[in-house]
Order: sequence, then C-alpha cells, then structure tokens
Amino acid sequence: MNFSRVSAANIFASVVLAGTGMTSPVQAQQANMTFFVTSAGKGNGADLGGLEGADAHCLALAKAAGSKYANWRAYLSTALPGGEAGVDARDRIGKGQSVNDLHSGHNNINKQTALTEKGEGVSGRGDPVNTHDILTGSDPDGRFSTAGGDTTCGNWAKSGEGSAIVGHHDLQGLKETRHMKSWNSSHGSRGCSQDQLKASGGAGLVYCFVAN
Repeated sequence: MNFSRVSAANIFASVVLAGTGMTSPVQAQQANMTFFVTSAGKGNGADLGGLEGADAHCLALAKAAGSKYANWRAYLSTALPGGEAGVDARDRIGKGQSVNDLHSGHNNINKQTALTEKGEGVSGRGDPVNTHDILTGSDPDGRFSTAGGDTTCGNWAKSGEGSAIVGHHDLQGLKETRHMKSWNSSHGSRGCSQDQLKASGGAGLVYCFVAN
C-alpha cells in the first residue's frame, strides 16, 4: 500500500479557464489521495458515532474533495472492557510493509505532509490556534491500548467524561520526548467534549486512509 499524500509542493492554482472541462492539477491530486487529516470534526467532541460513523465521515469528506476511492477508513482503535481484544487502527487500514513502515521511523507523517482532504495544512503548536491533537486511541504501534481506563472515549461514542489517546501530526509537544513527537500516540485528552478536546490542542480531527 502506497500512501500518497497531498503535498503542499503540488498545490498550486490552475490557470485553466473555468468551463473548459479540463481537470486541474489540484483536482487530480485530490482524486488520487490515499491519506488525509479531516478538515473538521463531527462537531460532537470525540463522539464520532463509533467506527462506522468515523469511517462515514472520512468517506464524506473524501468524496466532497473529489476522491475516486470509496474504501476510506478512520485510523482509530477500540478497546473492550475486561481486557478483551479490541480493534487495532493499523489493521483497519491494511496489511504489509507499508503499514509496518508507517509505524516505524520510516514514516513521513509531519506537519508538511499531514494535510486535509482539501490539501490544506492543519494548524499546530506555535500557530494562533493549535489543533495538533489527532484522535487515534492507539499505542505507538497502532494497536489498542492496554494502559487501562478509557483511551477511546467509549469507543468513539462519548462526548463528556472520559479520555482518548491522541497523536501530534506536527510532531511537537510540551517536552522533547518520544511521546510528544509521536504522530499517533502522544497523550490522553482532557475529556471527550468539544471544549475539552479544544483545551488540550484538539478539534476532534482524525487520520483517514484508503484501506488495501
């Protein structure tokens, strides 16, 4: 699986006159993208309607941007009570070496490459508004957490009390530590509501991938 990202270097204005029927470079880039950060959350904190609702959100944003793919998956893990096996985010998006690379030092996710479905940057630490907390519910290996407690805001169905593991798309945090520089597993959120996510630098955004 080759995750193509909407690169800022490839986003430029088309000089083709409107109405000619020609496809602009931006449109072609959006059609072929296989990874993006959602430009907006669902508006109810970390309550995404479960995995099904999160996947539908990814698909709706991708289609609105002109994606040619239909098999979009939100990069989210779930956990079950009592230590039972949950769902791993990494397994939701595919198998093989590319997924292994994604969860290694070879991945290329950073503020310059983790763009929205529109090809726009996502604000991070140091910007007027920080939204670098991306919901994942995952450990660094892309698996559901065994740390105990709520790490998925009730499996993405809670918008009040609780917590969810988030990653930093800009690889920056309060400290120069491995976790603060993790794209998928930096810390737990302060809560699950929209305001609580905002308080710790989030907006209810998620990573979306085309599953192979």
